[in-house]
Amino acid sequence: MKDVPGDMFYTESHEWVKMDDDGIATIGISDHAQGQLGDVVYVELPQVGDAFTAGDPCAVVESVKAASDIYAPIGGEVVEINEQLESAPETINDDAYGEGWLFRLKADDASEVDGLMSAESYVEVNSED
Repeated sequence: MKDVPGDMFYTESHEWVKMDDDGIATIGISDHAQGQLGDVVYVELPQVGDAFTAGDPCAVVESVKAASDIYAPIGGEVVEINEQLESAPETINDDAYGEGWLFRLKADDASEVDGLMSAESYVEVNSED
């Protein structure tokens, strides 16, 4: 498994969250997930203003192999989407932890990330794959 950034939190369903000091969470899928999916060909993102509770389906990533639901790792309101993915969904394959982010939300409760996995835990759980 490639390097997993230590400044992010992870879910069992392979989403990552990076919290900013202002309570804005950037959300994407892990490099492990994009590798399992294969070449990403389409991304259906939420709309700005959509609100989610942790665990809600909120986006879809389609690859040449399959379509995969993306679940909100924490609750909040979408404040920005990565519009670059509309014309270049393969950015997720190229840079899952950077330019391939999916959306940003204003967290209802930033402490929800405390219930997610650390990078070390995520690697440990997925090392059998």
